[in-house]
Amino acid sequence: MRFAMPRQVPPGLWRRVPPVVFAPVLGALGLVLAWRGGAVLFALDTGLIEAAAGALVALTLFAVLTYTVKLGRRPGVLYDELIILPGRAGVGAGVLVLYLLAGVLVAYAPGVARAVLLAAMLAHVTVLAVLATVFRDGPPERRQVTPVWHLNWAGFLVAAMVALLLGWRGLATVLLWPSLAVALVIWATSARQFAAAVPPPPLRPFLAIHAAPFALTATVLAGLGQVALATVFGIAGLLLVLALAASGRWLLASGFSPMWGALTFPLSATAGAWIALALAGVPGARIVAGMLLVAATLVIPPILFLILRDWARGRLAVKTNAAIA
Repeated sequence: MRFAMPRQVPPGLWRRVPPVVFAPVLGALGLVLAWRGGAVLFALDTGLIEAAAGALVALTLFAVLTYTVKLGRRPGVLYDELIILPGRAGVGAGVLVLYLLAGVLVAYAPGVARAVLLAAMLAHVTVLAVLATVFRDGPPERRQVTPVWHLNWAGFLVAAMVALLLGWRGLATVLLWPSLAVALVIWATSARQFAAAVPPPPLRPFLAIHAAPFALTATVLAGLGQVALATVFGIAGLLLVLALAASGRWLLASGFSPMWGALTFPLSATAGAWIALALAGVPGARIVAGMLLVAATLVIPPILFLILRDWARGRLAVKTNAAIA
C-alpha cells in the first residue's frame, strides 16, 4: 500500500496554528470567571485572581492573533479545518474563547467587552455558515452528531452567560432557549448513539463536553432569577461530571492527548454554575461550589500547560492534523 507524502508547510509565520489550542484556554478563562464568583462567595482577596486573568487575557490575545494571521493568509483554511473533528472542536472552542474574553474584560472595560461579544457572535454565525457547507458537501458520516456539536450549535449559551454579565438580560433570554433546545436534541441523539456503539478511546474525552450546556443553562437561569429550574440543570450537570470522574480510567484509556482539552471547560463551567447557585441561596450549594472550584483548579492548569508545551514544540499541529494556510 502506498501513502501520499505529507504536505510541507510553506515558509511563513503561523501557517499551521492548531485550533485545538483554544480548548484548554477556554477552560482556563472559565476558571478565572468561576474564581471571580468564588471570591464573592467566599470573601476572598481578588489580587491573585486578577493577575491570573491578566495573564490569560494576554495568552488569549496571542492565540487569537496567531489564528487570525493563519486565516488571513488563506481564508479557505477554515473550511479545511472544519472537515476533521479536532479542527471542528478547536474552531468551536475558539469562538467561545472570544465570548469568555468579553466576560473577563467586563471588569476592566465594559465598552470593549460589549464590542468583543458582538464581534464574537458575528464570528460564530460565520463559522456555522461554513460548517453547514462542510456538512452539505461531505459524506453522511461527517454529519454524525458528536459532543463537539455543543460547542458549535449550542455555543450561544456562553454568549447568553456573558450577556448577563454585561446586564443584557433580554439578549441572554433570547439566546438561552433556542440554544437549550439544540442542546436537548444533541443530548438525545448522542444518548441513542452511545447505546448503539461506544466511542473509541481517543474520542472519549469529548464526552465531557456534554456537561457544559447543563452548567451554562444553570448559570444563566440563576442569573435570570429562575433558581429552581437552574438547580435542576445544575444537579444534572453535577451528576454527569461525577459519572465521568468515576469512569476516569475508561474515559482516559488512550492516555494524554490534545483531546484532554475538552475536559477543561465543562469542569470550570460546572464550578461556575454551582457558585451561581450558591450566590442565589441554594442550600448546600456553597460546599459543592468550593469542592468543584478546587477540583477545577487542580485539573485545568496542568492540561493547559501540557497542550501549550506541545504547541510550542510544534507537535500539536501534527497530532491534530491541523490544516495548513
